[in-house]
Amino acid sequence: MAPMAGKRDYYEVLGIERSATDKVIADAYRKLAIRHHPDKNPGDEEAIVRFKEAAEAFEILGDKDKRARYDKFGHAGVEGSARSRQFNDVNDIFSAFGDIFGDSGLGDLFGGGRQRVNKGGDVRCDVTIDLMEAARGVVKTIEFERHEVCETCQGSGAKAGSARVRCTYCGGRGQVVQATGIFRVQTTCPSCRGAGSTVKDPCNTCRASGYVLKRVKRDIQIPAGIDDQMRVRVPGEGEPSPNGGPRGDCYCFITVKEHSLFQREGQHLIIRVPISYSQATLGTKIQVPTLDGKHDLKIPSGTQTGEVFKLRGRGMPSPRSRDVGDLLVQVNIEVPKVLSERQEELLRELAEQEHANVSPHRKSFFDKVRQYFGES
Repeated sequence: MAPMAGKRDYYEVLGIERSATDKVIADAYRKLAIRHHPDKNPGDEEAIVRFKEAAEAFEILGDKDKRARYDKFGHAGVEGSARSRQFNDVNDIFSAFGDIFGDSGLGDLFGGGRQRVNKGGDVRCDVTIDLMEAARGVVKTIEFERHEVCETCQGSGAKAGSARVRCTYCGGRGQVVQATGIFRVQTTCPSCRGAGSTVKDPCNTCRASGYVLKRVKRDIQIPAGIDDQMRVRVPGEGEPSPNGGPRGDCYCFITVKEHSLFQREGQHLIIRVPISYSQATLGTKIQVPTLDGKHDLKIPSGTQTGEVFKLRGRGMPSPRSRDVGDLLVQVNIEVPKVLSERQEELLRELAEQEHANVSPHRKSFFDKVRQYFGES
């Protein structure tokens, strides 16, 4: 049947097909209720209209009998039912349909839920370790500050011999209702911050807060392979909850000190090893340091400066898997600044031999140099 004058079709309101299942109807209403909620659209009268329109549509289509009458007779078939519930404010709507929002936290959005229990705040501490500790993993004792229950007043915030009194602002409910037109929004009481009570004679130690700042020590396990600026979470070691919830967490930010020999790139380590001209030319075997001790490395003849040799599995472990990086050994040919007479004599002989037998590669290079300067 055609809809009554001034009323949109309920299926059109929810944006669904007439064959929609109950779940599709509930999902469509949930999305519209969130989109058009007055708290998200302050001052938007059109949003208020759409919000109430969606609630009315769901009241009919979400009920099997009412939906059947609506499908058969249109708005005329449910006119009495639709008018039986006057949705004058947000609380009325949520009271009617709040169960479809489950544990999503939308009860607070609609002002009909209980006060939410919040987790305490997180705290931070900084920990410095060296590369070997990062490679092996280590237990460190950390120190940080957090709030603890005041021992003088046992957390009440009231002076000895006195007690907390009911909050006069909210009447002890911990919540206040603020009216916005025809809608009411329930919020935490700004006077007692949801506690429902206030302190008349404050404790001298904590000044009515119920908590005092203390420095605590804890031993934490830092996993092998952790890198600079990573963090370790220590659950339940943060600030206490303001309303009986769990404590927050402590986050330890890690600084890994630079090593005198190894440079780190992710899971790989780089070490730069000097070798002599004769070692690079003739080849040799050298000992290079690793995280596990010394390792014999063969340097083939004709090695060039800057060449890199890979030692697989001699790098850093991963903190999240069993992977291990590599150790990259970069050799650099070291030119001596001081020579003995015999060394100088031998090098001069070598230089004469090199001049008499210039390799094609070097000859090509010097030919390019002469050409660059216009020499024949």
